[in-house]
Amino acid sequence: MTDFAQAVKQQVDIVKIVESYIRLRKAGAQNYSGLCPFHKEKSPSFSVHAVRQFFHCFGCGVSGDVFTFVGKIENVSFPEAVRIVAQKAGIPLPKREFSSPEEAAEAQLRRKLLDLHEAAASWFEEQLRGPEGAVAREYLAGRGLTPEGIKTFRIGYAPDSFHELRDRLSGMADTETLRQSGLFSSKEQGDGTMGPLYDRFRKRVMFPISNESGRVIAFTARTLETGEKAGPKYINSPETPLYSKGQVLFNLDKAKLAIRQAEFALLVEGQMDCISVFLRGLPNVIATSGTAFTEHQVALLRRHTSQVAVNFDPDAAGANAAEKSIALLTEEGFAIKIVTLDDGLDPDRFIRERGVEAYKQAIRGARRQADYLIERARQMFPGASAEQKVKAMNYLLPHIRRIPEKLARDQFALDAAQKLGIDSAVLREELRQAALKRRERVESRVTALTEVERVLLRALAVTDPEFEASRRAASQAVQQQATYFEHLGSYPAMQLLAARGSADPMEVVADPAQRALLAEALLHETAPPEKKQVLGAVQEVEERWIEGRQRALRAQIAEAERFGDIGQVAALSREKMDLDRALRELQRPPEMEL
Repeated sequence: MTDFAQAVKQQVDIVKIVESYIRLRKAGAQNYSGLCPFHKEKSPSFSVHAVRQFFHCFGCGVSGDVFTFVGKIENVSFPEAVRIVAQKAGIPLPKREFSSPEEAAEAQLRRKLLDLHEAAASWFEEQLRGPEGAVAREYLAGRGLTPEGIKTFRIGYAPDSFHELRDRLSGMADTETLRQSGLFSSKEQGDGTMGPLYDRFRKRVMFPISNESGRVIAFTARTLETGEKAGPKYINSPETPLYSKGQVLFNLDKAKLAIRQAEFALLVEGQMDCISVFLRGLPNVIATSGTAFTEHQVALLRRHTSQVAVNFDPDAAGANAAEKSIALLTEEGFAIKIVTLDDGLDPDRFIRERGVEAYKQAIRGARRQADYLIERARQMFPGASAEQKVKAMNYLLPHIRRIPEKLARDQFALDAAQKLGIDSAVLREELRQAALKRRERVESRVTALTEVERVLLRALAVTDPEFEASRRAASQAVQQQATYFEHLGSYPAMQLLAARGSADPMEVVADPAQRALLAEALLHETAPPEKKQVLGAVQEVEERWIEGRQRALRAQIAEAERFGDIGQVAALSREKMDLDRALRELQRPPEMEL
């Protein structure tokens, strides 16, 4: 232990440091107790000895001094733990030795920029409390924010002025440092030089963005105006020596302890979503500030958990950001669940309109990553044709290939085949092999014809009046019971042939691949099929469709049971019973005529 660390340890009180993280109660003359922050428990087994200055948990066995406690709870190295303890106790840090003048200048600039942002945050808070902040206070109250909530997140207001903040901070730093802070803007002059600085944020509600240590490093600003003069709804600080958007998670400084205690992070898209959820008693929430996850953000989060519940906005942009975030989290081995909210509401509006209990229920009902992505594939590529199913498979495969564990990839592929209704053994195996070998896609190619398809194509292509009954039976089935036939690879050709009238069959089917299937069926024909053959083929198609739907229903019922959705289980069970009855009717042998 260094001399400085030893000096810090002698000056601090471990009880006060621990109390800054968890609640302690006096338990005797020298001891304090509380719930251990390092494992889940309902009865306190965590003790702190005030005289000997150590802690011990009788539940999980963890013990140590003040630096051990801070290092473990903050998930930082020993030197960083010493620095955090010193800052909490107000002990000045020793002067750091730098390897070069450039490194020293960079460190000095960062310290100055941190001071400027702290001063700016305090000034914005003052403006919100003043007369000019009345409209901003009204807006925040309308969003459900109390004065205590506003104080917790240090929300402020930037008045409609080009120079007030500049004048306030000009005595703290030179012009170049002010320019690098991102708090000000300037315009290029005719001679190529930059003009005077003016306040970047004006007539906006100010939301500070802090680093993991809780120091303000940037701002998000929301306009209070409407119309053309309002400008963008939100503007952020530019990239600075302190701030890079892809390297910060909004609210991680406040949420990290709760994330470790809950053993998962709730990831939302917007800062207002995050604030609203946090202030209503769900402190393990963080936000990406409207962007997809980056590798640096994933590394930040991994220090605290490997489980994430994602609740992005339901619009197209939110869904795309969710997909990108899921992809990166999957590659890093995170366990992911997706929260979807009723009526397309974002988390902020949902929790204000439906209440926190309804939101907690939505989190408890979060879907597994595989279930969410498979359902999204079904929505994006509806229909039962082989072509649509290949598209759905190719949408899913990039997500499947990112899963590190081979067994998990195999299970995802099996779930996808079942829920997408992929009945073809060839397609199912192709999807499984692509998943296991981490391929990006399967080729969209027409599979070989089944005997059922050959019978139906030949019947639909009949031109001989003697077999008109066969043609009519096939045509009526395809047109009136299309659902049963959609999954067949030759269904597009069947559709066209069923409606061709007296046109030549080969001329009706223009698509080369579909025409090739029709040619294959006709070239190997010895005679047109009888009506009885056609009806048998139609029945086989119907039976296959019902059996496929039964498999899908069994999977959906199991999923609904897992989430405790009794109403959904009942509805799906009724549909399955109807299908069971229909299948029995189809398979019942015909009554013999006497």
